[in-house]
This record gives sequence, structure tokens and C-alpha cells, in this order.
Amino acid sequence: MVGIIGARGVGKTTMILQHIKEKLDSKKALYVSADDMYFSENRLLDLADNFYKNAGEYLFIDEIHKYTDWSRELKNIYDSFPTLKVVFTGSSVLDILKGSADLSRRAIIYKLEGLSFREYLKLFHNYETTVYTLNQIINNEVKLSNIEHPLPLFNDYLKRGYYPFGVENEIDLRLGQIIVQTLESDIPQYANLNVGTSKKLKRLLSIIAESVPFKPNFSKISEMINVSRNSLDDYFTYMEKAGLIGQLRNETSGIRGLGKVDKVYLDNTNIIFNLVGDKSNIGNTRETFFFNQMRVKNEVISSIKADFVIDSFTFEVGGKSKQQNQIEKDGKSFVVKDDIEYGYLNVIPLWAFGLNY
Repeated sequence: MVGIIGARGVGKTTMILQHIKEKLDSKKALYVSADDMYFSENRLLDLADNFYKNAGEYLFIDEIHKYTDWSRELKNIYDSFPTLKVVFTGSSVLDILKGSADLSRRAIIYKLEGLSFREYLKLFHNYETTVYTLNQIINNEVKLSNIEHPLPLFNDYLKRGYYPFGVENEIDLRLGQIIVQTLESDIPQYANLNVGTSKKLKRLLSIIAESVPFKPNFSKISEMINVSRNSLDDYFTYMEKAGLIGQLRNETSGIRGLGKVDKVYLDNTNIIFNLVGDKSNIGNTRETFFFNQMRVKNEVISSIKADFVIDSFTFEVGGKSKQQNQIEKDGKSFVVKDDIEYGYLNVIPLWAFGLNY
């Protein structure tokens, strides 16, 4: 049993449909969406039983979070049909391992991220480039063959390249729908919140979008949207899990993700341009890109002297005129500059950090 979780729009459904079409015998594979009307009167377990008896081998269940008591049903399917191969997808707001039945020993869970700049180059423009490690990036070993000027492509990526459907030039409409559905449906349904809460979530997202960058004052925000401090913490967590925001913490205290929240960003730069358009603050956009791309394979925390810390390395993000006054010249501190094509010494082009996955 395999679970694939991820934010709306990152390509979970498309990926499994392509896999079925290209790799499997269609007579032995079945795709169902858990929000289909069929399941208002039928159980998932009964469907799996019928499919299995008719020599089915591969069962794909999309949007499992829309099905009531999903984890218990998946557990029963796993235990009842040991040779049936099951793949399910779910919203990233869903905590797969905390359902009503324990799936941790039964399912391998993968998280599907949005496109990196490297993946955008391949999908949108058919440019092949390798994945670079953090050490290779900071040593300025990144090379883009066949791309003489990366900046026009990078600027396009910032506006429409994180979501695969951006290649169809429908980014504004589709992404707007995703944001609304996440706030009005996914989060309230998962957290058992009332309809009025979605308005508060929208207000909170608007506050974050208009800030540069957003340093949360929880007491002030609680008053602004009329919720308790504890509820506000939950709202931030739900929105982070759902792929709408990213929270930069100041330390991990030995346990990942338990540090105090120092800054809050929109999850990716496509959301920035969707919500505030060209009014977006360029500094905020640059930091959002760096955080969004580097957190996939690295633990990124805030820095007292600069913007970010990864392992023992410090990064200050800015434009081409950014000075090095804020960082130490110790061999472990780097200036990350937008608007430059190639790096030198401890100066690294911002776009290069999009080749890490």
C-alpha cells in the first residue's frame, strides 16, 4: 500500500492516471475518486472485494480524505486482500498516520512537492539538467547547458512554474480555485471547523500576503480576526499543511519543527503573484523562493545575522546590489543574489537553489 499526499494542484491525480495508462494493463487496474456519489451508498471495502474477485490487481483511490473513516477502510482492505496493490492520494492537510486506524505499518507515505525550477525547465521547456547538492550549489558548480540566459526563464517560473498546470497558461484561474477550495473545503472538513472559519482563514491569508515578509504578532492578529491565540496557532498549522503558507522557525530544539515561528511566507511564489500580482514585494518573493525550494531536502531555520541557516551555512538573500555587511567572511556565509546569471566566490545566483530537487 502506497499513499501519496500533497497540496492541491501539484499533480497527484495526473501522475497516477499517467502511470495506469503507460505502465499497467487497464483490465487489471481500477481508478476511483473517493468523493464520487457512488460512495454515498457503497463502501470502499465492498468495491475492493468485488474488484479483487474479478482478478483486479491494482486499486487507485484518489482524494481519500473525502471518504468518511478512510483509514479504517484502508486498513481492512490491506488486511483482507494481501495481494492487492493499493495506491491512495490525499490532501497534504490530512495527517495520514493519525487516522482512526494505524496505517504506519501498512502504508509507505510519499509527499509530492510542486515543481522545482529544475523540473519546470524540463516540463515547460524540455531542458534537461541534473540535481545539484547544496555543497555543489554554494561552490558555484551549477551549469545550465543550452541555456545562455537563465533569468527570463527564472522570472517566468516565479509567476507560473510551481504547479504543473501552469504549462497550460491557466495559472490565475486554476490557482485561485485551488486557494478557495483549500480554505472553504479541505481545511474546514479536516479540522471539523464551521463555515464562518473559512472567512477567518481567508482574512489571515490576506494579512500574510500583504506583509513584507510577515513576522507574526499572534496577540494582534487574534484581535484582528477575532479568534483565540490557540485557535490561531491551529489555523497557521492547517494552512501550512495544506500548502498555502510556509513557517520559518528560529530553531528546532532537537526535534524538527518545534522552534518558535520567526517568519511566515506564502508557500510559493506562484501564490504571491496570484494574490497580490505585481504589487508583490521583490524581497519577499526572493526569500519565499529560497525557502520553498530548499526546505524539501534541507532543514531551513532563520538566522539572527542574515535570512536563513542550513546546517552550518548562513544565507543572506537580496538583489544584485546586495552588500555583504550583514554576514561574516568565514567561508560558511553566502550572499544569494537575484538578477545575476552566474556566481563568484561566496556570491550565489538565486535561481541555482531551484536545482536542488
